[in-house]
Amino acid sequence: MARKQLSPEDKALWDKVRRTVRPLKSRSLRDELAAQAATPQGDASPQTSASALTAGKRSPAPLPVDAVFSPQPKPRTAPRAAAALEPRLKRRLLRGRLEPEARIDLHGLTLAEAQPALVGFLRRAHGDGRRLVLVITGKGRGPSDALPLPYRTGALRHEVPLWLQRPPLRALVQQTAQAHARHGGAGALYVYLRRPG
Repeated sequence: MARKQLSPEDKALWDKVRRTVRPLKSRSLRDELAAQAATPQGDASPQTSASALTAGKRSPAPLPVDAVFSPQPKPRTAPRAAAALEPRLKRRLLRGRLEPEARIDLHGLTLAEAQPALVGFLRRAHGDGRRLVLVITGKGRGPSDALPLPYRTGALRHEVPLWLQRPPLRALVQQTAQAHARHGGAGALYVYLRRPG
């Protein structure tokens, strides 16, 4: 597909912009562009335009196929797989028929305040032998038209599940699920803790 030729107005505007730009380090790119501008567009070969794009630098050698598609080495220790809940227990949990043994309300805290509070709470609950706890994150504010840029709301709602999957909490947590509506719905999580020991 042939390139569209610049109109005289566009060419004049481009020349004006080019005069206001200072080169970074190399003059070779400017020399190549000047030489390219001096030759007619129809005579430019693909080799010349490609070299202008790379600014005189060689492209790296392609990687061998084995390097690109080789499998990643396995970690030395496999991550602990979460034991699935018994179907009856899971059904009761998701229907809101189980009462959490403890709860923490992170709603209104900053991320910096919420993470240590959550870690301490879950460690205490696990140490006390509790299995089902409720973590209230809040749903976050609705989208605001007053903000000039897109802004993700519900930072705790987004971050808490990630914290629960990372150390040190990963060793304590067996499974998580969104809370039933009577316990907070989308603004809360059930956290089912592993047995101590």
